[in-house]
Amino acid sequence: MDSEKEKARAGCLYDANFDEELLRERAACAEMTYQLNLLRPSQTVEREALLRRLLGKTGKVFTVVSPFFCDYGYNIEVGENFFMNMNCVILDGAKVTFGNNVFVAPGCGFYTAGHPLDVERRNKGLEYAYPITIGDNVWIGAQVCVLPGVSIGSNSVIGAGSVVTKDIPANVLAVGNPCRVLREITDKDKEKYGGWC
Repeated sequence: MDSEKEKARAGCLYDANFDEELLRERAACAEMTYQLNLLRPSQTVEREALLRRLLGKTGKVFTVVSPFFCDYGYNIEVGENFFMNMNCVILDGAKVTFGNNVFVAPGCGFYTAGHPLDVERRNKGLEYAYPITIGDNVWIGAQVCVLPGVSIGSNSVIGAGSVVTKDIPANVLAVGNPCRVLREITDKDKEKYGGWC
């Protein structure tokens, strides 16, 4: 592996802080997110066009509410009917993939990046990046923090304020710090809100 970007893709330690290529790419991304965050909410056509340029893959219908921040953009993939509320951050040194019908509440963070515990390598600007994968039909509550290498299974709900340090299976309600499965989501959950009004 020659480039720092290749090292990052392979899950190896790489130079994130001093590599010129990655610094240029993060600067370009920062310019695009700055521009995005200055657009008026009514500028829907411009917002969508800019997000399609910024993100690696999008569905036909998706919403990202400003302010929004990310490192590179091209490592982020969102499915159909994706919704991300305001003030979310994605550190996408590795792929961050969202399935279809994913709802992300305000103030969430998805962090593929981590740093060595030993000060010598950390001070050299080395870090690692592990992919994050979110399945279909997932709801992520406000202020959730998803850490490097985590997968969240389809149809699951992550409670507000959770810190997701390990994989979460499909079809469960998971909460807490560290986030852990509370229970399965069942048909009884359809009864909770009294049906349609």
